[in-house]
Amino acid sequence: MAAQPRRIAVLGGGVGAMTAVFWLTSVADWQQHYQIDVYQMGWRLGGKGASGRNAGLAQRIEEHGLHIWFGFYDNAFQLMQQAYAALNRPAGSPLASWTDAFKPQHYVCLSELIEASWRVWPIETPVLPGTPGTPRAPEGLEAILAELLDWQRSWLESWAESYLLHTGQRLRMGAPHESRLRELLAAAHAGLTAFEDVGDPLVVARKARDLARTAAQTPAAADWPSILLLLQHLQHALHDVALPFGDPDTWSDDWRRLYMAMDLSLAVGIGMLADDVVSKGFEIINGIDFRSWLASHGAQPVSVNGAPVRGFYDLVFAYRNGDPRLPEIEAGTMLRGMLKVGLGYRDALMYKMQAGMGDVVFAPLYEVLARRGVRFHYFHKLRELRPDAAGGAIGEIELEQQVAVPGDAYQPLLDVNGLPCWPSAPLYAQLDPQQAALLQAHQVNLESHWTDWPQLYQQATGVPLPRKILRAGSDFDQVVFGLSVASLARVAQPLLAISAPLRECSEHVAAVATQAYQLWLNRDLDGIGWNYPGAHGEEPVLSGFTEPFDTWASMNQLLCRETWPAGDAPKNIAYFCNALALDAYPSADDHDFPARCAAQVKAAAIEQLQTQIHALWSKAGSHDFPWDWLVDPAGGTGAARLDSQYWRANIDPSERYVLSLVGTSRYRLRADQSGFSNLFLAGDWLKTGLDAGCVEAAVMGGMQASRAICGVPAVIQGERGW
Repeated sequence: MAAQPRRIAVLGGGVGAMTAVFWLTSVADWQQHYQIDVYQMGWRLGGKGASGRNAGLAQRIEEHGLHIWFGFYDNAFQLMQQAYAALNRPAGSPLASWTDAFKPQHYVCLSELIEASWRVWPIETPVLPGTPGTPRAPEGLEAILAELLDWQRSWLESWAESYLLHTGQRLRMGAPHESRLRELLAAAHAGLTAFEDVGDPLVVARKARDLARTAAQTPAAADWPSILLLLQHLQHALHDVALPFGDPDTWSDDWRRLYMAMDLSLAVGIGMLADDVVSKGFEIINGIDFRSWLASHGAQPVSVNGAPVRGFYDLVFAYRNGDPRLPEIEAGTMLRGMLKVGLGYRDALMYKMQAGMGDVVFAPLYEVLARRGVRFHYFHKLRELRPDAAGGAIGEIELEQQVAVPGDAYQPLLDVNGLPCWPSAPLYAQLDPQQAALLQAHQVNLESHWTDWPQLYQQATGVPLPRKILRAGSDFDQVVFGLSVASLARVAQPLLAISAPLRECSEHVAAVATQAYQLWLNRDLDGIGWNYPGAHGEEPVLSGFTEPFDTWASMNQLLCRETWPAGDAPKNIAYFCNALALDAYPSADDHDFPARCAAQVKAAAIEQLQTQIHALWSKAGSHDFPWDWLVDPAGGTGAARLDSQYWRANIDPSERYVLSLVGTSRYRLRADQSGFSNLFLAGDWLKTGLDAGCVEAAVMGGMQASRAICGVPAVIQGERGW
């Protein structure tokens, strides 16, 4: 008799879970080996990357927040390239290929608070060789350090030219530094000859760069002590030259920004060599916050607290409990991420999706996996995982069946202008009619941990919501846990009591709530007073702005995907997001908690628009936002027009953003380290070699889960080393 395929129960439909399923089903004849069932709370896949279409408002795209992919996301782009190839949409159809779905973004902006005034720092990033998602040659940290020092050399050359214009003098080291450097270089044999001008910082910078290039080409011949010595003396020279000019806030923008670039790159280079990151890895410095690490290696306050560093903290919501007064992230994790973002991308620094993330990522994945034979069970909320009698494996999975679906054949997608999309609410016509009517009457959110739906259902029917118990050996053999780390304490207490590693991961790897709002405006960027257009017409992605919403992006590429009437179509879409400060989360019976958090987000959005946004949009009033800019089909007046816009508080366990607080990455687990023989983990909270909350890490976690089960994929780019 043929062997029974192993039954795999996949819990959750986020990036990690769907990646695991994609790779499991990429194996030839996979159905002879596995039967895969995905159990998803609510009506859509996506986790914190889910998006939906609002049928009542022009099928507009409503997101959890701002989602933009970085050009170093090799594993994530590989997933998309393979998914779109398998999808094989007809030529000319919407988003027929992955290159239709993701467009390069070269233009980014930072905002600086200088002398109580906000200034915009526009940055045009260069095009780099290659295509994200394709295999790349192995590369050590030596090569990245050499590239960093080459940028450092170019910044120093630009600063030297500016210094000459400001002072009429050439940039030089002070005599004591020059004399001491000659003595030390003679002892270190750094390759500088007696004929070279070691008092010229450009000569020293080029020599450091050349030595680093030699180390990249021949690591065994690396002369790191000499490179460290050169960098330390460059740092002294930079600080000495800048000292007479006083407060950097009084400098010209160009001069201050070049200074910060040099100061940060020198501190990074010095820190990597002094702490031996090159040979020991980034984890060696994870016991200290990144800003403190920079300062410990000589970076000045203007740089440590400046826009580039602040922008990266904003990017990864690196604030304990979401509090902007408590910035914190592991130095090694942040450094690795910054170097990958800035030096490890291919083609473009960023890529913007050309529809909602649900439309671009999760609809194609769902369609491909459904065609392959994966079975999806929507409206199944995980209640608890339980061990078997021996305590070494998962014995039972308890699920709550939220809504009855006749025949369990829910078809989740709808067509919007020819593109398969997820709706913002369940497709009620496919549900049990009585339950659908009750859900709509009470505006029940089936994705909320704090929903009162079980009570409403029992009051209406006299019986509790049905539970489904899946048992090992009859309903499943293996489990993929695709929920966030914040869900473990809610659904896996029996497991945490047995597995110390899983318990420590749950206790130490934190996740923070986030908040977001979206505006549809009847003014274009010029009409709202954005005065910094990209060199090639690109719209801005900006970070480092005011709290509580420090990140803004213009997302006008989405307008063509929505169905606004011709005369009422918006001209501009603005997305804002940030962490949400919450110290604690109440029990599930506090049903008003989501509404209170949503009201907090709305009030903060109004405050920003009324008092802060004019710093970016010069035609907005400083204390009187022009509310008639907002597209409002309901015809509201004043601030009431905001009611027709979209905002949300991402507070549910699987919506929260995974942090890398100081010293916590050592508690992260690999996919096969749950402590239970048949339980495999997937998500961005795993030990992936990136160890930070992002799409790429979630994909890597899903790839790990698949590999642990079936051996595929054998290689995960970036998992080990650089």
